[in-house]
Amino acid sequence: MIFFFYELDLQYMKDTFFLRLERLIDMFQDMALDELQTKAEQGKISIIDVRSPSEYEDSRIPGSVNIPVFDDEERKEVGTIYKQESPKAARERGIEIFSAKLPDFIKQVKDLKGEKVVYCWRGGMRSKAAATVVDLAGTPVYRLNGGYRTYRNWVVETLENFDMKPRAFVLNGYTGTGKTEILQQLKSEGYPVLDLEGMANHRGSIFGQVGRRPHNQKTFDSLLLQELVNYQDREYVLMEGESKRIGKAVLPDFLMNKKEKGVQFYIELPREERIRVILDEYQPWNYPEQCLEAFNKIKKRIHTPVAKEIEEALKTGDYKTAVDRLLDYYYDPRYLHSITQYAEDHIIPIKAESVEDATKQIKQLLAEMNVVQ
Repeated sequence: MIFFFYELDLQYMKDTFFLRLERLIDMFQDMALDELQTKAEQGKISIIDVRSPSEYEDSRIPGSVNIPVFDDEERKEVGTIYKQESPKAARERGIEIFSAKLPDFIKQVKDLKGEKVVYCWRGGMRSKAAATVVDLAGTPVYRLNGGYRTYRNWVVETLENFDMKPRAFVLNGYTGTGKTEILQQLKSEGYPVLDLEGMANHRGSIFGQVGRRPHNQKTFDSLLLQELVNYQDREYVLMEGESKRIGKAVLPDFLMNKKEKGVQFYIELPREERIRVILDEYQPWNYPEQCLEAFNKIKKRIHTPVAKEIEEALKTGDYKTAVDRLLDYYYDPRYLHSITQYAEDHIIPIKAESVEDATKQIKQLLAEMNVVQ
Protein backbone atom coordinates (compact mmCIF):
# COMPACT_ATOMS: atom_id res chain seq x y z
CA MET A 1 0.00 0.00 0.00
CA ILE A 2 2.82 2.43 0.87
CA PHE A 3 4.51 1.64 -2.44
CA PHE A 4 1.23 2.31 -4.26
CA PHE A 5 0.93 5.79 -2.70
CA TYR A 6 4.64 6.43 -3.37
CA GLU A 7 4.04 5.76 -7.07
CA LEU A 8 1.05 8.06 -7.06
CA ASP A 9 3.12 10.76 -5.38
CA LEU A 10 5.87 10.46 -8.00
CA GLN A 11 3.33 10.69 -10.80
CA TYR A 12 1.75 13.74 -9.16
CA MET A 13 5.14 15.49 -8.88
CA LYS A 14 5.93 14.62 -12.48
CA ASP A 15 2.59 15.96 -13.72
CA THR A 16 3.01 19.10 -11.63
CA PHE A 17 6.52 19.66 -12.99
CA PHE A 18 5.36 19.44 -16.61
CA LEU A 19 2.36 21.68 -15.90
CA ARG A 20 4.55 24.37 -14.32
CA LEU A 21 7.09 24.13 -17.13
CA GLU A 22 4.38 24.53 -19.77
CA ARG A 23 3.13 27.62 -17.92
CA LEU A 24 6.64 29.04 -17.79
CA ILE A 25 7.05 28.40 -21.49
CA ASP A 26 4.47 31.05 -22.24
CA MET A 27 6.28 33.71 -20.16
CA PHE A 28 8.87 35.00 -22.62
CA GLN A 29 8.87 37.53 -25.43
CA ASP A 30 8.36 36.85 -29.12
CA MET A 31 10.15 38.81 -31.83
CA ALA A 32 8.55 39.66 -35.17
CA LEU A 33 10.38 38.82 -38.38
CA ASP A 34 10.84 42.44 -39.46
CA GLU A 35 12.45 43.33 -36.12
CA LEU A 36 14.78 40.33 -36.37
CA GLN A 37 15.84 41.36 -39.88
CA THR A 38 16.52 44.95 -38.80
CA LYS A 39 18.69 43.84 -35.90
CA ALA A 40 20.47 41.26 -38.05
CA GLU A 41 21.39 43.97 -40.58
CA GLN A 42 22.82 46.03 -37.73
CA GLY A 43 24.83 43.04 -36.47
CA LYS A 44 23.14 43.23 -33.08
CA ILE A 45 21.69 39.74 -32.85
CA SER A 46 22.53 36.04 -32.94
CA ILE A 47 19.94 33.88 -34.68
CA ILE A 48 19.69 30.32 -33.35
CA ASP A 49 18.03 27.49 -35.25
CA VAL A 50 17.00 24.84 -32.71
CA ARG A 51 15.69 22.36 -35.28
CA SER A 52 17.42 19.07 -36.02
CA PRO A 53 20.63 19.05 -38.10
CA SER A 54 18.87 17.66 -41.19
CA GLU A 55 16.20 20.39 -41.05
CA TYR A 56 18.92 23.03 -40.72
CA GLU A 57 20.87 21.53 -43.61
CA ASP A 58 17.77 21.54 -45.81
CA SER A 59 17.03 25.25 -45.32
CA ARG A 60 17.59 27.99 -42.77
CA ILE A 61 17.65 31.71 -42.16
CA PRO A 62 20.98 33.01 -43.53
CA GLY A 63 23.46 33.73 -40.76
CA SER A 64 21.78 31.46 -38.23
CA VAL A 65 23.65 28.85 -36.19
CA ASN A 66 22.32 25.39 -35.41
CA ILE A 67 22.03 24.42 -31.73
CA PRO A 68 19.44 21.62 -31.92
CA VAL A 69 17.01 20.68 -29.18
CA PHE A 70 16.78 17.20 -30.73
CA ASP A 71 19.05 15.41 -33.14
CA ASP A 72 17.44 13.64 -36.09
CA GLU A 73 16.85 10.34 -34.29
CA GLU A 74 15.44 12.03 -31.19
CA ARG A 75 13.10 14.13 -33.30
CA LYS A 76 11.87 10.98 -35.02
CA GLU A 77 11.31 9.27 -31.67
CA VAL A 78 9.29 12.15 -30.23
CA GLY A 79 7.25 12.39 -33.43
CA THR A 80 6.43 8.69 -33.28
CA ILE A 81 5.27 8.99 -29.67
CA TYR A 82 3.11 11.98 -30.64
CA LYS A 83 1.36 9.97 -33.37
CA GLN A 84 1.13 6.58 -31.65
CA GLU A 85 0.53 7.59 -28.02
CA SER A 86 -0.40 11.19 -27.27
CA PRO A 87 0.85 14.78 -27.44
CA LYS A 88 1.28 14.72 -23.65
CA ALA A 89 3.52 11.65 -23.77
CA ALA A 90 5.54 13.23 -26.59
CA ARG A 91 6.03 16.44 -24.59
CA GLU A 92 7.19 14.47 -21.56
CA ARG A 93 9.67 12.44 -23.60
CA GLY A 94 10.89 15.56 -25.32
CA ILE A 95 11.56 17.29 -22.00
CA GLU A 96 13.40 14.21 -20.73
CA ILE A 97 15.67 14.21 -23.78
CA PHE A 98 16.26 17.95 -23.70
CA SER A 99 16.95 18.09 -19.95
CA ALA A 100 20.10 16.00 -20.39
CA LYS A 101 21.46 18.61 -22.83
CA LEU A 102 20.63 21.73 -20.85
CA PRO A 103 24.08 22.68 -19.45
CA ASP A 104 25.78 22.48 -22.85
CA PHE A 105 22.81 24.01 -24.69
CA ILE A 106 22.65 27.00 -22.33
CA LYS A 107 26.41 27.54 -22.55
CA GLN A 108 26.39 27.50 -26.37
CA VAL A 109 23.62 30.09 -26.50
CA LYS A 110 25.18 32.25 -23.78
CA ASP A 111 28.53 32.34 -25.63
CA LEU A 112 26.96 33.93 -28.73
CA LYS A 113 27.23 37.67 -29.17
CA GLY A 114 24.46 40.24 -29.01
CA GLU A 115 20.78 39.62 -28.38
CA LYS A 116 19.62 36.07 -28.93
CA VAL A 117 16.57 34.82 -30.83
CA VAL A 118 15.64 31.18 -31.35
CA TYR A 119 13.38 29.60 -33.92
CA CYS A 120 12.08 26.16 -34.88
CA TRP A 121 9.77 25.20 -37.73
CA ARG A 122 6.64 27.11 -36.70
CA GLY A 123 7.44 28.65 -33.33
CA GLY A 124 6.25 25.58 -31.45
CA MET A 125 7.40 23.59 -28.45
CA ARG A 126 11.08 23.30 -29.38
CA SER A 127 11.73 27.03 -29.59
CA LYS A 128 9.45 27.68 -26.63
CA ALA A 129 11.34 25.20 -24.43
CA ALA A 130 14.71 26.49 -25.63
CA ALA A 131 13.80 30.12 -24.96
CA THR A 132 12.40 29.29 -21.54
CA VAL A 133 15.34 27.34 -20.13
CA VAL A 134 17.94 29.79 -21.44
CA ASP A 135 16.01 32.73 -20.05
CA LEU A 136 15.63 31.01 -16.67
CA ALA A 137 19.39 30.44 -16.65
CA GLY A 138 19.94 34.18 -16.78
CA THR A 139 20.44 34.83 -20.51
CA PRO A 140 17.56 36.81 -22.04
CA VAL A 141 16.37 35.25 -25.29
CA TYR A 142 13.55 35.88 -27.76
CA ARG A 143 11.62 33.49 -29.95
CA LEU A 144 10.87 34.23 -33.60
CA ASN A 145 7.13 34.55 -33.91
CA GLY A 146 5.90 31.91 -36.36
CA GLY A 147 9.31 30.24 -36.70
CA TYR A 148 11.05 29.35 -39.94
CA ARG A 149 7.72 28.89 -41.71
CA THR A 150 7.00 32.61 -41.34
CA TYR A 151 10.41 33.45 -42.78
CA ARG A 152 10.00 31.06 -45.72
CA ASN A 153 6.55 32.48 -46.55
CA TRP A 154 8.06 35.96 -46.56
CA VAL A 155 10.83 34.86 -48.95
CA VAL A 156 8.38 33.28 -51.40
CA GLU A 157 5.97 36.21 -51.37
CA THR A 158 8.72 38.81 -51.66
CA LEU A 159 10.40 37.11 -54.61
CA GLU A 160 7.07 36.74 -56.38
CA ASN A 161 6.52 40.50 -56.22
CA PHE A 162 10.08 41.81 -56.23
CA ASP A 163 10.77 44.99 -58.19
CA MET A 164 14.51 44.96 -58.82
CA LYS A 165 15.78 48.56 -59.03
CA PRO A 166 19.49 48.31 -60.05
CA ARG A 167 20.39 47.77 -63.68
CA ALA A 168 22.46 44.75 -64.60
CA PHE A 169 25.95 44.39 -66.00
CA VAL A 170 26.25 40.82 -67.23
CA LEU A 171 29.46 38.84 -67.74
CA ASN A 172 29.32 36.51 -70.73
CA GLY A 173 31.99 34.40 -72.37
CA TYR A 174 32.97 30.89 -73.29
CA THR A 175 33.52 28.33 -70.53
CA GLY A 176 36.83 29.02 -68.82
CA THR A 177 36.92 32.79 -69.27
CA GLY A 178 37.02 33.28 -65.52
CA LYS A 179 33.62 34.92 -65.07
CA THR A 180 33.14 33.54 -61.56
CA GLU A 181 36.70 34.41 -60.55
CA ILE A 182 36.24 37.95 -61.86
CA LEU A 183 32.98 38.43 -59.97
CA GLN A 184 34.48 37.12 -56.74
CA GLN A 185 37.42 39.51 -57.07
CA LEU A 186 35.12 42.45 -57.77
CA LYS A 187 32.93 41.56 -54.81
CA SER A 188 35.97 41.42 -52.52
CA GLU A 189 36.69 45.01 -53.61
CA GLY A 190 33.22 46.22 -52.72
CA TYR A 191 31.47 46.03 -56.09
CA PRO A 192 27.78 44.96 -55.99
CA VAL A 193 27.90 41.36 -57.23
CA LEU A 194 25.23 38.66 -57.41
CA ASP A 195 27.23 35.44 -57.29
CA LEU A 196 24.42 33.19 -58.50
CA GLU A 197 26.64 30.11 -58.83
CA GLY A 198 27.84 30.62 -55.27
CA MET A 199 24.24 30.85 -54.05
CA ALA A 200 23.35 27.65 -55.92
CA ASN A 201 26.66 26.00 -54.91
CA HIS A 202 26.84 24.79 -58.50
CA ARG A 203 28.88 25.99 -61.47
CA GLY A 204 26.00 25.91 -63.93
CA SER A 205 27.38 23.17 -66.21
CA ILE A 206 27.11 19.40 -66.53
CA PHE A 207 30.24 19.21 -64.36
CA GLY A 208 28.94 21.95 -62.09
CA GLN A 209 28.42 19.89 -58.96
CA VAL A 210 31.82 18.15 -59.06
CA GLY A 211 33.24 18.52 -55.56
CA ARG A 212 30.14 20.33 -54.34
CA ARG A 213 26.75 19.68 -52.76
CA PRO A 214 24.27 21.86 -54.67
CA HIS A 215 21.83 23.94 -52.68
CA ASN A 216 18.11 23.32 -52.99
CA GLN A 217 15.65 25.97 -54.11
CA LYS A 218 14.79 27.11 -50.58
CA THR A 219 18.43 27.80 -49.69
CA PHE A 220 19.05 29.53 -53.01
CA ASP A 221 15.98 31.73 -52.61
CA SER A 222 17.05 32.84 -49.14
CA LEU A 223 20.59 33.72 -50.21
CA LEU A 224 19.37 35.46 -53.36
CA LEU A 225 16.78 37.60 -51.59
CA GLN A 226 19.27 38.60 -48.93
CA GLU A 227 21.62 39.96 -51.61
CA LEU A 228 18.83 41.59 -53.62
CA VAL A 229 17.62 43.50 -50.57
CA ASN A 230 21.18 44.59 -49.77
CA TYR A 231 21.68 45.93 -53.30
CA GLN A 232 18.25 47.43 -53.89
CA ASP A 233 19.53 50.98 -53.45
CA ARG A 234 22.62 50.50 -55.61
CA GLU A 235 22.88 51.87 -59.14
CA TYR A 236 23.73 48.50 -60.67
CA VAL A 237 24.67 44.89 -59.94
CA LEU A 238 27.15 42.60 -61.68
CA MET A 239 26.20 39.03 -62.47
CA GLU A 240 27.04 36.17 -64.79
CA GLY A 241 24.98 35.34 -67.86
CA GLU A 242 23.43 32.22 -66.36
CA SER A 243 20.69 30.07 -67.81
CA LYS A 244 17.31 29.74 -66.11
CA ARG A 245 18.47 26.74 -64.03
CA ILE A 246 21.68 26.44 -62.02
CA GLY A 247 21.93 22.95 -60.61
CA LYS A 248 18.84 22.44 -58.42
CA ALA A 249 17.92 26.14 -58.37
CA VAL A 250 15.71 28.03 -60.81
CA LEU A 251 16.14 31.78 -61.27
CA PRO A 252 13.03 33.98 -60.85
CA ASP A 253 11.60 35.51 -64.02
CA PHE A 254 12.27 39.10 -62.96
CA LEU A 255 15.98 38.33 -62.62
CA MET A 256 16.09 36.65 -66.04
CA ASN A 257 14.39 39.70 -67.56
CA LYS A 258 16.81 42.06 -65.83
CA LYS A 259 19.76 40.00 -67.09
CA GLU A 260 18.55 39.93 -70.68
CA LYS A 261 17.99 43.71 -70.73
CA GLY A 262 21.31 44.47 -69.08
CA VAL A 263 24.67 45.58 -70.47
CA GLN A 264 26.41 42.49 -71.84
CA PHE A 265 30.18 42.18 -71.38
CA TYR A 266 31.64 39.46 -73.61
CA ILE A 267 34.99 38.14 -72.33
CA GLU A 268 37.54 36.47 -74.61
CA LEU A 269 40.67 34.72 -73.30
CA PRO A 270 43.37 32.64 -75.04
CA ARG A 271 42.68 28.91 -75.16
CA GLU A 272 45.58 28.01 -72.83
CA GLU A 273 44.36 30.49 -70.23
CA ARG A 274 40.84 29.07 -70.41
CA ILE A 275 42.11 25.53 -69.85
CA ARG A 276 44.17 26.72 -66.88
CA VAL A 277 41.14 28.46 -65.38
CA ILE A 278 38.99 25.35 -65.73
CA LEU A 279 41.59 23.02 -64.23
CA ASP A 280 42.21 25.40 -61.31
CA GLU A 281 38.48 25.73 -60.65
CA TYR A 282 37.38 22.10 -60.98
CA GLN A 283 40.54 20.27 -59.86
CA PRO A 284 39.32 17.08 -61.58
CA TRP A 285 42.21 15.01 -60.20
CA ASN A 286 40.50 15.21 -56.79
CA TYR A 287 37.15 13.94 -58.15
CA PRO A 288 37.90 11.46 -60.97
CA GLU A 289 34.76 9.35 -60.44
CA GLN A 290 32.46 12.37 -60.32
CA CYS A 291 34.00 13.70 -63.54
CA LEU A 292 33.42 10.41 -65.34
CA GLU A 293 29.86 10.23 -64.01
CA ALA A 294 29.15 13.73 -65.31
CA PHE A 295 30.72 13.00 -68.68
CA ASN A 296 28.58 9.87 -69.12
CA LYS A 297 25.52 12.14 -69.14
CA ILE A 298 26.69 13.99 -72.25
CA LYS A 299 28.94 11.62 -74.18
CA LYS A 300 26.10 10.55 -76.50
CA ARG A 301 25.91 14.16 -77.71
CA ILE A 302 29.54 14.06 -78.86
CA HIS A 303 30.91 12.36 -81.97
CA THR A 304 31.75 8.78 -80.90
CA PRO A 305 35.53 8.76 -81.64
CA VAL A 306 35.96 12.08 -79.81
CA ALA A 307 33.81 10.89 -76.90
CA LYS A 308 36.05 7.83 -76.53
CA GLU A 309 39.14 10.04 -76.57
CA ILE A 310 37.70 12.28 -73.83
CA GLU A 311 36.67 9.30 -71.73
CA GLU A 312 40.12 7.74 -72.02
CA ALA A 313 41.77 11.04 -71.08
CA LEU A 314 39.57 11.29 -67.97
CA LYS A 315 40.38 7.72 -66.98
CA THR A 316 44.14 8.18 -67.39
CA GLY A 317 44.26 11.59 -65.71
CA ASP A 318 45.10 13.52 -68.88
CA TYR A 319 42.73 16.29 -67.85
CA LYS A 320 44.23 18.96 -70.06
CA THR A 321 43.40 16.92 -73.16
CA ALA A 322 39.92 16.14 -71.82
CA VAL A 323 39.17 19.83 -71.22
CA ASP A 324 40.55 20.83 -74.62
CA ARG A 325 38.30 18.35 -76.45
CA LEU A 326 35.27 19.21 -74.35
CA LEU A 327 35.68 22.87 -75.24
CA ASP A 328 35.91 22.10 -78.97
CA TYR A 329 33.15 19.54 -79.26
CA TYR A 330 30.69 20.39 -76.48
CA TYR A 331 30.96 23.68 -74.60
CA ASP A 332 32.00 26.18 -77.27
CA PRO A 333 29.37 25.12 -79.85
CA ARG A 334 26.63 25.29 -77.21
CA TYR A 335 27.72 28.69 -75.98
CA LEU A 336 28.05 30.11 -79.47
CA HIS A 337 24.40 29.20 -80.03
CA SER A 338 23.25 30.88 -76.79
CA ILE A 339 25.11 34.17 -77.32
CA THR A 340 23.37 34.78 -80.66
CA GLN A 341 20.26 35.91 -78.74
CA TYR A 342 21.96 39.27 -78.18
CA ALA A 343 22.40 41.84 -80.94
CA GLU A 344 26.02 42.80 -81.58
CA ASP A 345 25.42 46.43 -80.62
CA HIS A 346 24.31 45.25 -77.15
CA ILE A 347 27.59 43.44 -76.48
CA ILE A 348 30.78 45.05 -75.19
CA PRO A 349 33.76 42.85 -76.12
CA ILE A 350 36.60 42.40 -73.65
CA LYS A 351 39.68 40.80 -75.20
CA ALA A 352 42.11 39.96 -72.43
CA GLU A 353 45.24 37.89 -71.89
CA SER A 354 44.32 36.74 -68.40
CA VAL A 355 41.58 36.84 -65.78
CA GLU A 356 43.41 39.66 -64.03
CA ASP A 357 43.53 41.63 -67.29
CA ALA A 358 39.81 41.08 -67.89
CA THR A 359 39.00 42.23 -64.35
CA LYS A 360 41.02 45.40 -64.86
CA GLN A 361 39.24 46.16 -68.14
CA ILE A 362 35.80 45.69 -66.58
CA LYS A 363 36.69 48.11 -63.79
CA GLN A 364 37.85 50.63 -66.37
CA LEU A 365 34.63 50.27 -68.36
CA LEU A 366 32.52 50.79 -65.25
CA ALA A 367 34.52 53.92 -64.43
CA GLU A 368 34.05 55.24 -67.97
CA MET A 369 30.29 54.70 -67.63
CA ASN A 370 30.38 56.85 -64.49
CA VAL A 371 28.70 54.23 -62.32
CA VAL A 372 29.41 54.30 -58.62
CA GLN A 373 31.19 51.31 -57.07
